[in-house]
Amino acid sequence: MKNKAATAADIGVAIRKKRKEDGLTLADAAALCGVGYRFMSDLENGKATAQVGKVLQVLTALGLDVYIESRSWPNE
Repeated sequence: MKNKAATAADIGVAIRKKRKEDGLTLADAAALCGVGYRFMSDLENGKATAQVGKVLQVLTALGLDVYIESRSWPNE
């Protein structure tokens, strides 16, 4: 299923949803992804200043893919 992520909070929601679907605690997910508990918590809570490299690391470890597509502008 594709979900549009326009904000850090949208990414956090997707990560939390996937973690819970996989039956992982926050601590388990952080360990699996190779990040700290605090980082994982901040990420799930939509912290806008999260490091992009670590965000991608978490997404990959949880089996979530990122796609970047050009969008059409309304006046086109």
